[in-house]
Amino acid sequence: MNAEGAAQKNHPVRAILLVVLSMSCISVNDMLIKLLSGDYPLHQMVFVRSAIGIVFTLAMLKAEGGFRLLRTDKPFLHLARGLLIVVSNMAFFAALAVIPLANATALFFVAPLFITLLSVPILGETVGPRRLGAVAVGFAGVLVMLSPWQTAADAADAGLILLLPLLSALTYALMQILTRRLGVTAKASAMAVYIHGTFILVGAGFWAVAGDGRYEGAVDHPSLQFFLRAWRWPEGGDLWPFLCIGLLGGIIGYALSQAYRSAPAATVAPFEYVAMPLSIMWGWLFWGEFPDAQAFAGIALIVCAGIYVFLREGKRRRPVASQRPIRRY
Repeated sequence: MNAEGAAQKNHPVRAILLVVLSMSCISVNDMLIKLLSGDYPLHQMVFVRSAIGIVFTLAMLKAEGGFRLLRTDKPFLHLARGLLIVVSNMAFFAALAVIPLANATALFFVAPLFITLLSVPILGETVGPRRLGAVAVGFAGVLVMLSPWQTAADAADAGLILLLPLLSALTYALMQILTRRLGVTAKASAMAVYIHGTFILVGAGFWAVAGDGRYEGAVDHPSLQFFLRAWRWPEGGDLWPFLCIGLLGGIIGYALSQAYRSAPAATVAPFEYVAMPLSIMWGWLFWGEFPDAQAFAGIALIVCAGIYVFLREGKRRRPVASQRPIRRY
């Protein structure tokens, strides 16, 4: 590692403060999207968020070296990574329309466990018994939250919705594995531009196909209605949450990238779990949601397993994720 690279990884306090700021902003972003999910389509929100966020990202790109940084010899790699993040994002937010924020957040945190498992067949890495044990504990927490032993029809329907955050975690893990396999040569700001651009294109595509709400009446599930609802201009005070979502996207992109450039991933990553108590707090304040004993047990197993994997990976100097992560934003 050169002197500049070493200097970037020698500020753990700054890195921790930045990742806590990032997770706080992500938590607020999730809360605002859940608040708006009953009236506006998901693709409109992600389009507006990225349209605003890309302005801040382009400013960061300019500061890091200019638009020449967008040149790449791996356009299809960036497209694949962008589409994986879009699927991850959409699946997570679709779940928010139906299930408590804390449950969705906890289930998404199985992503590092997926990364650990996928690193074996895709990267050819060796995973020892300790990390395999942590993965098993984490997925036991998932089973506790999914409650597959419940056979009632409504429980089965709820279980299917709970699979959406797991799909979000899986696609995020696949993106990180893809990044590790092929390497990352682009600046973090350039990568964020590609991601925002992908969201804008996907959001525009949804608008072209379903933006008039023509398909909304054909479905009755809240998650599907969240996808297919007609676009409309934000009413009254709803404009401010839309603007906040875009501003938060810009802050998250910068703060999270800087956090992982300022300290090793093993130092930074465990502090991402600050989003968990925040999601519980928002759920309680805005929707009167509070995890029951069973949900708390599942959350505890998932969070403890994830933190252990991060710490164990740091000790073995094999990070579970790219040093330039692209989180769910």
